[in-house]
Formats: sequence, C-alpha cells, structure tokens
Amino acid sequence: MKGRAVEKLPLPAGLRYEIIPLEGIEEGVWGWLYEGERSPTLTITASPARGIEPTVELVRRLREGGYAGRALVPHLSARLIRDERHLEEIVARLKEAEVEEAFVVGGDAKEPAGKFRDALGLLEALKELGSPFERVGIAGYPEGHPFIEEKVLMEALVAKSAHASYVVSQVCFDARSVVGWVRRIRAVGVRLPVVVGVAAPIEAMRLARIATRIGVGESARFLRKQRGWLLRLLLPGRKAGFSYDASKFLEALVREGGGEGVSGIHLYTFNDLKSSVGWVRRHGGGGF
Repeated sequence: MKGRAVEKLPLPAGLRYEIIPLEGIEEGVWGWLYEGERSPTLTITASPARGIEPTVELVRRLREGGYAGRALVPHLSARLIRDERHLEEIVARLKEAEVEEAFVVGGDAKEPAGKFRDALGLLEALKELGSPFERVGIAGYPEGHPFIEEKVLMEALVAKSAHASYVVSQVCFDARSVVGWVRRIRAVGVRLPVVVGVAAPIEAMRLARIATRIGVGESARFLRKQRGWLLRLLLPGRKAGFSYDASKFLEALVREGGGEGVSGIHLYTFNDLKSSVGWVRRHGGGGF
C-alpha cells in the first residue's frame, strides 16, 4: 500500500455500516458482514419513495436469519410515520426483533405521512412511549443543509440532543469542515459523542446505478445535500473503475485534530458491501 497506512491512525473502535433496503442487499449482508454474535453494527435507511415498511421488514428478516438484534439499527424517518399508533406498531415489531437502538431523522419526504414533520417531534413521541430504545442516534450537518438555515439547524440539534445518545455527521469530504462543526456544536452545549459519516470506496458507475434504483427524486435531493460530490464522481471523462477512497479524508481528520473528538465511523456503503468490507479489512487495522 502506498503512503502512510491508515491502520496506524488513532481512529475510534466503533464502526457501523449503512445499507439501503433494496433487492439483493440481504445476500451481501450474509456474505460480507455476518459474523454471528460478533457481527458489526448495521444501520438500515428508510426511503421516502418506498416508505418505512421495507426498513422494518428487512430488520425482521435479518434477525430471523440470526443477525444480532443489538447490532441492527433501523432509521426511523419522522415524515414516514403517520401517528403515535403507527409508531407504537413499528416499535413493537422492532422490539420483537430485539432491536436496542434506533437512528431518528426527519426524512426527505416532501410531505409528511401524518403528524410528525421533524425528528424532534418523533423523539418526543418516543419519550412518551417510555423511551423504548437503549440508544438513539440523531443527524448533524457539518456543511449545512440546502433547505434549512444554519441557525435553525443548530437550534434543532441542541433540542434533539436532549433525547439522543450520539450524533452522526452527514457524509462530508472536508476534514476541516467536520472539525469546525464539532467545535461549533460543543460551543452551544452539545456534548454527545460524534460519529463521523464517511463515504466508503465506490466505483462511479455503481454509484449511478444505486442512485437510479433509489429513485430520481430522492437521488436529486441527495445530490443537492452533498453539494455536488456525486455529480463530480459521475462527470464524463472519469476513467473506468474510478472510485472515491476515504483514506485521505481520515488521515486529514486526524491531522486537523478531529481524531480525539470522534467516537465512531458511520460508513455509507451505497450497498457495495464487498468493496466496503474489503477496504476496512485492508486499512482498518486496530484503528476501526
């Protein structure tokens, strides 16, 4: 391997893989992630195009197949949940699967399915249900959000942090932005552990196919939120096999002073588990 080995970086031990509940992903989980009770943490997104049912159903199937319930973290998207009764039903099914942790987001659905319009409302509803999960994650935005002002984002993060166990940063490619954001949230009193969102290596054409399968509208929203990085990957003229590699970002994160303030890595796999796991095994060492 050329350059400084990523395994020597003082990165945290916590690593979680994010997947999208699409056809074929279960085979990838069993083939590349499953290690019995030692299986790594797996977070499962919720799609505005498909609703929350595929997320809950995938959790059920994985648990029935033997994946540890404590290692399954479903995304609960507020705008996909109709009301308290719908939430109770979802929670009951997840608890039956022995799920101990959930990741609560507002979601990108243009119109809410019911009364929950944002993550805070859903977090408060979970509290009313007796806080059924041992751990709850929330999202943070180091580079801002295309539709929400920075001040509003920060106020919302402060309010959400009272109900959460940790915060996951949206995928970002600028280490300085992440470190600066961590300092800003600390300055306003958010002391939650920070899990840094990192894009796993992925070949550009595979990324294009995943974007198409997710849905045109959702893909467009995701592209806008990421400030064009996916578009840069897909520009004409990229050589075949071109992919993004997170190693340089992680090295820069430590150089900028972010390593000590990070409690984990949230790996956005784009469902390419073979490449994601291979990269972790090559570069992770004891650092991950």
